Amino acid sequence: MQQTNAIQSPHAQTRLPKQPIAKVLGFGLVTGLAIAAIGGPDLIGVDPAKQSLLATLSPPSLTHPLGTDHLGRDMAARLLSGAQLSLSLALLSVLTAGLPGTILGVTSAWFGGWTDRLLGAFADAVLAMPGLLLVLMLAAIAPGSWWALYAGISLTLWVEYFRYTRQRARIILADPSVEASRLLGLGPWLLVRRHLIPEIGPGLLTIAAFGAATAVTAVAALGFVNVGVRPPTAEWGVMMTELLPYWREAPFLILQPVACLVITVLALHLSVGGLRRS
Repeated sequence: MQQTNAIQSPHAQTRLPKQPIAKVLGFGLVTGLAIAAIGGPDLIGVDPAKQSLLATLSPPSLTHPLGTDHLGRDMAARLLSGAQLSLSLALLSVLTAGLPGTILGVTSAWFGGWTDRLLGAFADAVLAMPGLLLVLMLAAIAPGSWWALYAGISLTLWVEYFRYTRQRARIILADPSVEASRLLGLGPWLLVRRHLIPEIGPGLLTIAAFGAATAVTAVAALGFVNVGVRPPTAEWGVMMTELLPYWREAPFLILQPVACLVITVLALHLSVGGLRRS
């Protein structure tokens, strides 16, 4: 028995350190991004809209740690303002999509029958329309409004919560332990709290992290093609479009919003890896 443990321990030692590294790196990046989004430009005390045409496309300095753009606006302040906009929009979209999607999924699995058929048909109808097309339609109705982006992203994301919750809830509610709890007279809320939430919770967090990454990417992509938020709003996709004509003169400027977008998506995906291993 001792020999078996001695043989298995080297493999365990090579695998286990990878788990906390993913957790620490993922959640550390997410925490840093959250602080940047909460503080915004107030963290450095610079107005992201303030222009200085005498200091356009300037390299990093003590006054402007990340340089200035083509209008002399501080890049650090604009990146922080973009983080505030993108992450707050992603968080709001995930919350407002996750809550109804989860409730409808549990309702569909709980009652079954015509309730399940109608809700499933409605979800399939929404899923049949490409999410990007739905966002573009709402953005065309209210051009330059971030509320249109929020509504389109939320209407696209809720289907994932619904389908996952309905499928998992069907399996859990058919479990003998749930049947025994029902025979003991436990109420619906107690069944949901004791059986459903512990089982579907980690999966919902995973979907939420991927949904937030999707929302951030969608906002930046629509801003880049001048469909979403419009200038002079400080948003990463808009900043890429504005700085693209100056990539030869100051390539380090356009790389900054790109790096922010990559780091944000990477942080959310790493946090998902940490959740899966916990």
